[in-house]
Amino acid sequence: MQILVVGAGVIGLAVARAAALAGHDVTVAEATGGIANGVSSRNSEVIHGGLYYPTKSQRALHCVRGRRMLYEFCASHGVGHRKCGKLVVATNDAELAKVETILAQGRANGAEGLEIVGANAARAMEPELACIGALWSPETGILDSHGFMLALSGELEDRGGMIAFETPVERMALQGGRWQVAFGGSDPGVIAFDAVVNAAGLGAQALARRIEGYAKVPRLVLAKGNYFGFAGRPAFSRLIYPTPVDGGLGVHVTLDLAGRMRFGPDVEWINAESYTVDPRRADGFYERIRSYWPGLPPNSLVPDYCGIRPKLTGPGEPAADFLIVGPDQHGLPRLVNLFGIESPGLTSSLSIAEEVVGYLA
Repeated sequence: MQILVVGAGVIGLAVARAAALAGHDVTVAEATGGIANGVSSRNSEVIHGGLYYPTKSQRALHCVRGRRMLYEFCASHGVGHRKCGKLVVATNDAELAKVETILAQGRANGAEGLEIVGANAARAMEPELACIGALWSPETGILDSHGFMLALSGELEDRGGMIAFETPVERMALQGGRWQVAFGGSDPGVIAFDAVVNAAGLGAQALARRIEGYAKVPRLVLAKGNYFGFAGRPAFSRLIYPTPVDGGLGVHVTLDLAGRMRFGPDVEWINAESYTVDPRRADGFYERIRSYWPGLPPNSLVPDYCGIRPKLTGPGEPAADFLIVGPDQHGLPRLVNLFGIESPGLTSSLSIAEEVVGYLA
């Protein structure tokens, strides 16, 4: 079967690889000049444990399963990663009650090794930490996300698949049992495919509107997440998360494989794509970070980078689940649209890919 995957982010590459491993002829159409130039290049690079998500939701199922697959993939393909673990900290009684709720949810989701630790035990792990208790998640980790995506694209190409860069999809329609796809760019034209996967990230809704006969396109809500780097020696060796906030998981301590420490993301609701970090947002970061790290020095945060979450719900609304829309839902054969694949999309990518290829089969 000839399959077109639109979008060379982590989800598109994982789907394309899985389809190629299943013996299909796979082409990836990417509007930019390289892989991972959108949502996938601007995240915390965290391998999530699967703690927060409602039981039996797509997020819960794919995060836990995808995490196990991701660690195995990284180990077998030489992708840099470290299972450093994380502490979700509570600084007052209300937060401690919330952390205990997260513990119960994580266990219901199948996350392994979770336990509540007291203030002394938490400080024994991380001496700079201030809290009254914390949830310890030993299976949480970090990875070289770009190295992961390079490995996915390499395996795709080894199996005969290809990535066409600077190849935007203008429109598509089902004719004679095949998808006629019109491409733009420097080499425009129409090519027929047996199946199509829309993994266009922030552009998924816009692409879905250009599919003839596709009716139910969800709204897209943009939530920007800003990160600030720390100008000093790292104070922590594990990931440190506060209790979650509306729209995200709170300003947390994240590390890269070189040990560099940064903070983020916050939640900034926006109306149009913007990748500029406003230095003034650091003022709010200091207050939030000092709730669990009182020793944060003044003037130590520097603007780093930002990403945009392709959300399906807005401020004050319950977080939407991943929306994986296959033929049984929209009625069009061999077409899958992926909407709202934000965190934990990176962790979930290999598991999502298997589900999508199953829809196409």
